[in-house]
Amino acid sequence: MSYPHYGSECHEHHDLVRDFGGQRPRIVCLCGSTRSPGAFREANLRLTLAGEIVLSIGCDTKSDADLEAAGELNLWQVKADLDALHKHKISLSDYVLVVSGEDGYFGDSTRSEIGYALRAGKPVMFARKAAHARARAAGLAVGAVTELTP
Repeated sequence: MSYPHYGSECHEHHDLVRDFGGQRPRIVCLCGSTRSPGAFREANLRLTLAGEIVLSIGCDTKSDADLEAAGELNLWQVKADLDALHKHKISLSDYVLVVSGEDGYFGDSTRSEIGYALRAGKPVMFARKAAHARARAAGLAVGAVTELTP
């Protein structure tokens, strides 16, 4: 392997790990409110161009026409399933970046994801100072602010 791992973990993750030679790029999982789709696109673009592997939301349950086109769905169940899937993405990542609009808004799902990441020992960073302040006000012990804007 070209990056460190522990032999005791190998059986758990071996089907996810391949040695492509060289150092593996960092993997970031984007979390935040889907009220700010532009923030997700901006972070995804900047981090991808910086050479990171970006895991992000798969769809926007608040406005994604694809969900409607998929036919009759139990949207509450879909939301619960997508929340669980996103936590698996957090597990695969090296760190989490919380993205938001200027106001720093994020809701209960993102709060849950931040808590999950922290319990899993993942560093949590924030793209906006307002989101960082919101997390601290909510009692979450959180990491650094990473300004993505030029």
